[in-house]
Amino acid sequence: MRNVILAGLLTVTLGVPAAYAADSSATDKPAYLASVRGKIAAKQYDAAATELKDIALRFPNADVFSLLGHALWKSGNPTQGMEYYNKALTLDPSHKGALEYQGELFVSLGQIDKAKANLAKLDRLCLLGCEEEEDLAAAIKQAVKGH
Repeated sequence: MRNVILAGLLTVTLGVPAAYAADSSATDKPAYLASVRGKIAAKQYDAAATELKDIALRFPNADVFSLLGHALWKSGNPTQGMEYYNKALTLDPSHKGALEYQGELFVSLGQIDKAKANLAKLDRLCLLGCEEEEDLAAAIKQAVKGH
């Protein structure tokens, strides 16, 4: 709700389209990741990881490493997943996707304090709120409620 209200204010005060202001995913997404994103959405994590390993050789960037970390974690290899999140965050300490996914991995490992540290970083990065911040906050809340 906060995003919608603030996005509306941006539209009125800055002339920024509300859909863009409220959607953190409105940034450019490289075409070479379209197939991988489809595989991840379909929960075909092994296939996504295989494809991403090849892509990482050609395009070693934070987006690729973050997605590779996610695919590896979700395909049953959290240790390698964490390695790639760390690579992504070394290249871009402000990478919202890597901060969210790494935070969710921390939650799954019971490392709630580390997840909260990632959430605090996202809170600073997402002045108007963002999907990554909301998703990690929900994962932390669910984990805390379950204990």
